[in-house]
Amino acid sequence: MPIAEARHESKTKFLQAAIRVIRVKGYTATRIEDVCEAAGLTKGSFFHHFDSKDELALAAADYWIEGTEAQFGSASYHELADPLERLLAYVDLRKAMLTGELSDFTCLAGTMVQEVYDTHPAIREACNRSISGHAATLLADIQETMRQRGMRPEWTAEGLALYTQAALQGAFILAKAQGGAAIAAQCIDHLRRYIELLFQPTQCSAPPEAAEISATVPNGPEGRNDTELPIQ
Repeated sequence: MPIAEARHESKTKFLQAAIRVIRVKGYTATRIEDVCEAAGLTKGSFFHHFDSKDELALAAADYWIEGTEAQFGSASYHELADPLERLLAYVDLRKAMLTGELSDFTCLAGTMVQEVYDTHPAIREACNRSISGHAATLLADIQETMRQRGMRPEWTAEGLALYTQAALQGAFILAKAQGGAAIAAQCIDHLRRYIELLFQPTQCSAPPEAAEISATVPNGPEGRNDTELPIQ
């Protein structure tokens, strides 16, 4: 195998190992030695590719972004004709991905940013690019759904796209807190219901005069119904 090719393969092993270890231990607790052990490579090889753990984290975030873009970009929900169906099928896919260990389905970017948002601005920004960039992939379907329904709400398509990620990241946190995927699945079910309700056709209100109903209330010692009150 050519030397350049071997180096590329070893770097990829470090990136994959970093993603696995950080999702389990968190960024702060992860040591370079842990990544080397998970990759099956030496510290000498590590420092050939990276100057520090921070540099590894930035490269791992980019590698994570590339992987998620490829995974979701080729997902079958894009083939659906209706934009709302595509959006709901995306949510269904996120629920279907809740398999294996917690570290198998939780988010690298979400895990890292909770620890480093105030101490490592470069890593924080990399995590933001991952989460916000993924949210942006939902934007076209949300906007098209709004156009189809003639919606001009106070909220924005961008806000809803980011909210989906807030709901998912929160679901991952609860899964970690409760030690299992069941609560995350319930949260994603609620996210799906919320989106369905948000785009439900608005029911036309009846004119006030049609809504008035004549009703009587008891009056007098014998309970005679002498007083009529309109119910709005």
